[in-house]
Amino acid sequence: MSAQRSAVAAALAALTLLTATACSSDDGGDGPFDGGSPRSSAAGPSASPSGKGAEPPPEKGSAKVVRTLATGLKSPWGLAALPGGDLLVSSRDEGTIIRVDGSTGEKTEAGTVPGADPDGEGGLMGLALSPAYASDHMVYAYVTTESDNRVVRMLYDERKPSGQQLGAPDTVLKGIPKGVIHNGGRIAFGPDKLLYVGTGETGETGLAQDKKSLGGKILRLAPDGEPAPGNPFEGSPVFSYGHRNVQGLAWDEEKRLWASEFGQDTWDELNGIEAGDNYGWPEAEGKGDKGGFHDPVAQWKTSEASPSGIAYAKGSVWMAGLRGERLWRIPVRGVDGEPRTEAFLKEEHGRLRTVLAAGGGKLWLVTSETDSRGTPEKGDDKILEVEVE
Repeated sequence: MSAQRSAVAAALAALTLLTATACSSDDGGDGPFDGGSPRSSAAGPSASPSGKGAEPPPEKGSAKVVRTLATGLKSPWGLAALPGGDLLVSSRDEGTIIRVDGSTGEKTEAGTVPGADPDGEGGLMGLALSPAYASDHMVYAYVTTESDNRVVRMLYDERKPSGQQLGAPDTVLKGIPKGVIHNGGRIAFGPDKLLYVGTGETGETGLAQDKKSLGGKILRLAPDGEPAPGNPFEGSPVFSYGHRNVQGLAWDEEKRLWASEFGQDTWDELNGIEAGDNYGWPEAEGKGDKGGFHDPVAQWKTSEASPSGIAYAKGSVWMAGLRGERLWRIPVRGVDGEPRTEAFLKEEHGRLRTVLAAGGGKLWLVTSETDSRGTPEKGDDKILEVEVE
């Protein structure tokens, strides 16, 4: 971290201590807007509780930035890898999708997503490619509009001129509650080829426990937006509930679903997600062994994490920290009990928003200094290539 960023960060930390309130943001309270181990697979009940029998990852891991792929990104949020290795990245505040060459880092604009209404923690957020992308060329996006949060899909035609490559958005699911804070935003297709959507409770804590609300949930949908077959609540897209603000989704090789979640004042969480389970918010934050609630697998002080994206690689979940400005490693393959977590890249690259597995021990890591909460320096924001073990 540069001297400038260190000084500003120290000042912000002192200010945070003086002005902390009971309503923290997607960054654990560092901005003006508020900042149990899995028993079975989210995609199939036959998975073992903790990867038992599988080779566990090394006790000590590593994470090294080997190059900066791209610079000059504005409020980057969602990230999706195209066949061939190029990347699509969304700009939360500008409502655009940029294509980044996976070798050279060259940037070209795919287009603007109409209807995006950036405000506070909302805007154009998560991206995902259709499971049938090779034939349908559909890109899915999580978008805040004037009235709600919703999931849309668009045809991506890279043969068209730059800036005109996105087709008109088709609404997949609408009616997800929106707010200045806690809009969730991460979307991902699982091993079952179903679409998972992480949402937030918009600061209205009661939504998380209301099974009829789409806020404070993980949703599971068919690609056309209908509730997925086999969902725990008949006719509903709700897959799990009792969440505060889910912004990270990833699966391991056993098809177990993991999700990162912002706490309020005390504990941020990594959860193992099971169909129909209640993850406790607002009655529980962090581990509490309260009856009826699913405890997190791991937890952190909000100052050390404020997590957004996660990815799975080398037997571990890798979790990007915003306020914590670090990359967390949480070994989960073959691990019984509470995993021993490690932090890497602490305060070296600023706030970290999104992490995406790129095969083997390679991750793409996106910084988040231009989202109104950071202290941007020359070149921000960036996509970094990271080697992990």
